[in-house]
Amino acid sequence: MLSRRTFLKTGAATAASALAMPALAKSGPVKIGYVSPQTGPLSGFAAADAYVVESFIKTAKAQGVDVEVIVKDSQSNPNRAAEVARELIVRDEVNLICVASTPETTNPVCTIAEAEEVPVISSVAPWQPWFIGQQGNPADPASWQEFEYVHHFFWGLEDNVKVFMNMWDMIDSNKSVGALWPNDGDGNAWASDQGMPPALAGAGYSLTDTGRYQNLTDDFSAQINAFKQNDVQILTGIPIPPDFTTFWTQSKQQGFNPKMVSVAKALLFPESVAALGELAHNLTCEVWWSPMHPFSSSLTGQSCADLAGEFEDYAGRTWTQPLGFVHGLFEVAMDAIKRADDPTDGDEMAELIGATNLDSAVGKIQWGRDNVPPFAQANVSKTPLVGGQWRMQDDGSFDLVIVENGLAPEIALTGSLEMLN
Repeated sequence: MLSRRTFLKTGAATAASALAMPALAKSGPVKIGYVSPQTGPLSGFAAADAYVVESFIKTAKAQGVDVEVIVKDSQSNPNRAAEVARELIVRDEVNLICVASTPETTNPVCTIAEAEEVPVISSVAPWQPWFIGQQGNPADPASWQEFEYVHHFFWGLEDNVKVFMNMWDMIDSNKSVGALWPNDGDGNAWASDQGMPPALAGAGYSLTDTGRYQNLTDDFSAQINAFKQNDVQILTGIPIPPDFTTFWTQSKQQGFNPKMVSVAKALLFPESVAALGELAHNLTCEVWWSPMHPFSSSLTGQSCADLAGEFEDYAGRTWTQPLGFVHGLFEVAMDAIKRADDPTDGDEMAELIGATNLDSAVGKIQWGRDNVPPFAQANVSKTPLVGGQWRMQDDGSFDLVIVENGLAPEIALTGSLEMLN
């Protein structure tokens, strides 16, 4: 069966295409929906949203592009994410959707939009839980299908695993790793054969995996006891921020003191780290974006440092990693809008997004490159990843120091790795 986009490439579309008007000559704005978890346990991912959307609308107006951005809150809930995606498509009649932050938000939105043939630009979720999680049979790679309307840019689990292991190889340990993986899209992906276990085994690390736990768990005694019994010296995982705060506080109370902690997601945000106080000193995490990254915005020309500084002035708070990627979503959107004959034509926009070749605030965004497996090339564009360590300053604040850059040497180191103990 021909997709709608494929059908429109045939002669049947000739009459309709003849009526297309130049992008900036069409009446009415290009309507962009934006979905992210602005409330709930994942709300830290949305801290820069208001700034980015306001800045994007101002910049678009200055560049003579008429846009409207309709913002929706997923409430950190996959069902709500799907619901607001339908609202944007059916009630608001958006021409394009941008979506960010964890598979619990990106996946439902992209699944709905793909079915409704509405173009989507997605980010801030590792590509495996994003792409594989939307397949009908995730366990059968032979059945996986490329998407036509949704495109995603971010790094993959293989990158995060490599960054973490590069940091662990810098210290003297018994190579015993404990995993804190929740029962959600990220946790299940990390624990799978597409995630960390095969890489650990191949590098001579042993793994203590206590199984998937439910988000917002209030007692991690079972996990802590297992880690102590197996002399775990390296802790990893991908918990939501409140769960790691609970776990790490209980760990210190119960005498679990690993040499290295490398946790994704929960340690991304300054406020989550600050909530731990001195317990956060020398904890490590992945770093997808920072003021130190050597990239510039295609939308405003700002450097990463300039973008972070403007956000801090606007919000009165420290920069946050999702800032660069939420900004990047709108960079891609504007780039496609400017290249379109009719940016309200979803099929044309999907084609143009897929043909993106953009140097952005988060690095190169270009689908079809060979840095991801073939089944995902048309829909995934990977961005660089490095490793960072949180350092407590004399005034009690925290600085994120880049201590590992093996996969992205263009991003300069700003410090050396230190052990917890």
